[in-house]
Amino acid sequence: MNILVLMKQTFDTEERIVIRDGAVSEDGVEFIINPYDEYAIEEAVRLKEALGAEVTVITVGPQRAENALRTALAMGADQAVLIEPTDSVWDEAGAAKALAAAVKERPYDLILGGNMAVDSGAGQVAIRVAEELGIPHISTVTRLTLDGRRVTAERDVEGDAAVVEAELPVLVTAQQGLNEPRYPSLPGIMKAKKKPLERLNPDDLGLSAEDVRPRTTVLEQYLPAKKQAGKVLTGEIGEQVSQLVHLLRTEANVI
Repeated sequence: MNILVLMKQTFDTEERIVIRDGAVSEDGVEFIINPYDEYAIEEAVRLKEALGAEVTVITVGPQRAENALRTALAMGADQAVLIEPTDSVWDEAGAAKALAAAVKERPYDLILGGNMAVDSGAGQVAIRVAEELGIPHISTVTRLTLDGRRVTAERDVEGDAAVVEAELPVLVTAQQGLNEPRYPSLPGIMKAKKKPLERLNPDDLGLSAEDVRPRTTVLEQYLPAKKQAGKVLTGEIGEQVSQLVHLLRTEANVI
């Protein structure tokens, strides 16, 4: 069995976000594996241990993303692929095109990815890859079992659960609760240094500038407004209602 994992390197969730010149500053920032993608990597490694499989982790990103790939290899993945954009920043559509092109070049039975990336929250890339490949996808999965070529997945649906079945090949996105990702062991970290890591660019994948052209444009990025101190309304109920309506109209500008 061949399992592919789609991964993204993101800001550490503990980092303080700084906006500089209309963009998020990366100066001095620590980058990690997107937490939802950690669940996907862990699930792939568990399936490898239980059923026997070859696990390949693929990411789109700059050279620094190699650190995240090495961590995935230390967790138990067998090989990694880094796709580096050249002269442009790719959005979700471009990243999905590149990932799908890389996937088409290798055998696969199951593709795993995170439900979304914590930096953008778009939740688009993995699903777009499934569409590019023409295979079914199951999202927000909290339990996954394989029986031969049959996949049974339990999905999180706003506090409830739905069970979905599909035949391989299929793409699955992991939700929190699917598993508990392991920490890379020291032997795993040492072995990861010798595991193969392939580097690709758009030319290697046969992609033109038009193929990965951004389909979306970010007009503005800004931090949320600082919270203001609350106000305690006093007096009789009728007086409080009048005060509330006045504040909503004059200060909050919502009515």
